[in-house]
Amino acid sequence: MLNVSGLNVAYGHVQVLRGISIYVNEGEIVTVIGSNGSGKSTLLKAISGIVRANAGEIKFNGRHIERNPAEKIVSHGISQVPEGRQLFGELTVLENLQLGAYLRYRKRGGSKAEIVRDLEFVYTMFPVLKDRVGQPAGTLSGGEQQMLAIGRSLMSRPKMLLLDEPSMGLAPIIIQNIFETLKDLREKGLTLLLVEQDAFVALELADRGYVLQNGSVVLHDTGSNLLNNEEVRNIYFGQRKTRGSQ
Repeated sequence: MLNVSGLNVAYGHVQVLRGISIYVNEGEIVTVIGSNGSGKSTLLKAISGIVRANAGEIKFNGRHIERNPAEKIVSHGISQVPEGRQLFGELTVLENLQLGAYLRYRKRGGSKAEIVRDLEFVYTMFPVLKDRVGQPAGTLSGGEQQMLAIGRSLMSRPKMLLLDEPSMGLAPIIIQNIFETLKDLREKGLTLLLVEQDAFVALELADRGYVLQNGSVVLHDTGSNLLNNEEVRNIYFGQRKTRGSQ
């Protein structure tokens, strides 16, 4: 479904990604883990068209998208849930969700009835959002905001969802609920590419994983194999234990 080959991205003179090659098959959950500054978020931004690659190819369902603007990539079926949620805080829950369907509202012949059905689907996945429908997004809890950010992305009817650090700043029980929802979305046919600092929860969920270091892929294996990889356990699970003990 997604094939990234030889991807290089630089910010000015700073090279962030160096020859990245990954693939995601339809129906998979694939995670990308790595320390801060390893290039994880930049990889997602390049796929979604927020930053432009200096070299390499990005193909989605056989179509080259590496030179497409972000809105065109959304129309092809890729939607990103950004790091930090990036909601419109003064707008209501409903208005944020409607903005997720903006391109569909603009599309000639677009069905408003389908958009209403998709709103109901989001409310089914996240019932609390229906209870908060008229509430400003900025007044929601962190977990509720993450649900809204995912729901907003679902409103574009993506084939693939990119998620950047969905567990950031959330309590463990909320993280568990969010990741159970991601599993449900995969079972409903959505393909997921997940960037996550918490390697343990990410690899438990994922079919496959990539480990990034200094802008390059240094390991690629199934989620279960990476969970049991001694190098990964020493680096990432050791960090997790230290954070949890503070």
